Parts: sequence; C-alpha cells; structure tokens
Amino acid sequence: MTPGTSIYSGILRMLDLAPELSAQPAHALFLVAPDAREGDVRDQLLRPAFSRVADMNVRFIAYSELESHRENIARFGQGMKAIEAIAKQLK
Repeated sequence: MTPGTSIYSGILRMLDLAPELSAQPAHALFLVAPDAREGDVRDQLLRPAFSRVADMNVRFIAYSELESHRENIARFGQGMKAIEAIAKQLK
C-alpha cells in the first residue's frame, strides 16, 4: 500500500457524498487521521481528481487532538462546535 492510499480512499468516499450534501446547507466534512499524515492529506487534496473538494467544507482532525480533548467534548460538547474548534481548515 502506498503512503496515501488510505487517505485517497477516504477522500473518494467523501466525494461520493457530495451530490447529497449539495442539496443541503453547507456541512463540514472531517478527515480524521494520525498527526503525521496531515501532509499526506494536504498532498492528496492537490490532485486534479479532487478539485471538487475545494467546494466542500473539508477539515482535518489529528488523532492527538481527539485524544487530548475527548473528555471535554464528551462532557461539554453539544452539536459540532467542539469538533469544529479542534479541526483545521484544509483549503
């Protein structure tokens, strides 16, 4: 498996959702991956095949961010505000 294969597959799955999401208000989509893979995610999103991703609200969440904030998210989290706070914008 090449380094970007799982990231590539995940982005393809998100694009499969795009037609359904376009009829609804802008939803954020989150790519959750190991911290060290953020560069791989960004590299994959530069591929011409993923040009539609620019129209989607795609954000990156590192595993460490979920791990370090999970108790507070579970304790105080309502809706998506807590998740959006730890996510990084990709485009």
